Amino acid sequence: MFEPHDRLTQLSELALRWQKLLQDQLQRRARGDAKVQIPDPQSVQQAFEALWRVVLEQPEPMWRAQLRFWQDYVALSQQTWQHFWLGSQLGGPQADKRFKDDLWTSNQVFGFVKETYLLASRHIQDSVAEVDGLDKATAQRVQFYTRQFVDALAPSNFLATNPAALKATVESGGENLIKGFAHLLEDLERNDGRLMPRMTDLDAFRLGENVATTEGAVVFQNDLMQLLQYAPLTPKVGQTPLLIVPPWINKFYILDLKPKNSLIRWLTEQGHTVFVISWVNPGEAHRDKHFEDYMREGILAALDAITAATGERAVNAAGYCIGGTLLAATLAYMAAGKDKAYPASRIASASFFTTMIDFSEPGELGVFVDEPQLASLDAYMDQKGYLEGHQMAGVFNMLRENDLIWHFVVNNYLLGREPMPFDLLYWNCDSTRMPAAMHRFYLHKMYHENALREPGGITLGGVAIDVRRIETPAYFISAREDHIAPWQSTYAGARLLGGPVRFVLGGSGHIAGIVNPPTAGKYGYASNPELPASPAAWLAASRSHEGSWWPDWLQWLRDFGGKSVPARQPGSGKLPVLEPAPGSYVRQRLA
Repeated sequence: MFEPHDRLTQLSELALRWQKLLQDQLQRRARGDAKVQIPDPQSVQQAFEALWRVVLEQPEPMWRAQLRFWQDYVALSQQTWQHFWLGSQLGGPQADKRFKDDLWTSNQVFGFVKETYLLASRHIQDSVAEVDGLDKATAQRVQFYTRQFVDALAPSNFLATNPAALKATVESGGENLIKGFAHLLEDLERNDGRLMPRMTDLDAFRLGENVATTEGAVVFQNDLMQLLQYAPLTPKVGQTPLLIVPPWINKFYILDLKPKNSLIRWLTEQGHTVFVISWVNPGEAHRDKHFEDYMREGILAALDAITAATGERAVNAAGYCIGGTLLAATLAYMAAGKDKAYPASRIASASFFTTMIDFSEPGELGVFVDEPQLASLDAYMDQKGYLEGHQMAGVFNMLRENDLIWHFVVNNYLLGREPMPFDLLYWNCDSTRMPAAMHRFYLHKMYHENALREPGGITLGGVAIDVRRIETPAYFISAREDHIAPWQSTYAGARLLGGPVRFVLGGSGHIAGIVNPPTAGKYGYASNPELPASPAAWLAASRSHEGSWWPDWLQWLRDFGGKSVPARQPGSGKLPVLEPAPGSYVRQRLA
């Protein structure tokens, strides 16, 4: 514990830091610094106004929901009194990680608080979900915002109703609260006054030292990307190189966190010559970079660079998330046959990791692309030239708010603990900006208009593209619990392509479902050689497999790998080594 004098000194220092933060915030407001709120308050207001209009016109369902709530509440109260007189626990084992502390069940007061909250939470969300008369998009927004409110009000998030935090306060004499306030100030100072709890020890990892350590080199770069070629780990390799197109919404090293779960390293161990695009973290100078520029300076430039490095005209390509969407658009551009330098044959096969091509069911991300929010984002990006990385990170965190927001509020601020070192969360915090022109196009054309699925709906390089003309063999891997690219939506996109398609459904979510090495023996996957009209029909007729989907993909790739050739070292072709992997672009962290 702190000595009284030390505690007073620390409290004085914290008070001065808090005062400075308030002054800085007032100065920002006085300067009129550009800002945008996600979600947009106007969108929230409009959604709930629509809800209450329907409720006032048809109040009976809400009355019935209220009656059910009070009936359940009376039953809970009776159950609580019975447990009180018997001295037994209220509620059984709790799967909800927010209430894992034993005091939530062993202490009857906290048990009642927990059970009352869970009862109210369930009834509020069920009542909103059962309202009939809202259009689908508004209903989704209302349900999403309601869940955010309900989760924010969980008793675990407040000192007075969190038994673990109260116990820590008593045992430490309040030291946990002083440490928690210091953590809060550090987060506000680091994030320019924005409340973004630290998720991990940001000083525990170094790129190229304990994350992104697979040996390789940068062999090409331009304004938008560096191209990495990885050193071979076998004496012979397949003739056809493999190009990985990662998302630029975050950084490529999610595929190379550490040797035991690195997809990049595993592919080199299987005899592939692996190239990976590392996108620049854009600034104001990139404001006019368009989606088409990501195609030309990304995938098409990489094809030419790989030809120079290996002598091979064709590659096997794999795209992850938005990188897969770009790959699909590029394949459609090539399939049109207008650009003779890039015929469709230059990509021998295409693999899509949790990739949406049809955006008709975008999941909860669709909440953020209504008209008011798009207009607000457009105005902000027009002024700044880009969308800030923290704004994109905030959106993704809200999709899993209890795990990625409130868990760290409790751990860091109420309990006063340091977050644990975790490479995945370090990567998650290493956010990137979005260039204004590209992001405007992506949000409007893909999410809002769903134009990529329409023949001629999108024009790139003066070519009206049609994904149905893509005849390149394709492999789709999606994740059953993906909250960013729902597998039902990725399945709809897979059915649009005109060539042979293998669709595989893995377990877990957007990240863990992809980064799932065979040695882990987790999750499993489902496969079905047919592509019936509905995803439910596909799943019902699918076959389940144990373990990782990586070996299944590897087996599929073998048909397009070509003959065995001597392994290629970075720099051995016509492209010199510019710098060691992981390169300098990926090291550009946002302040």
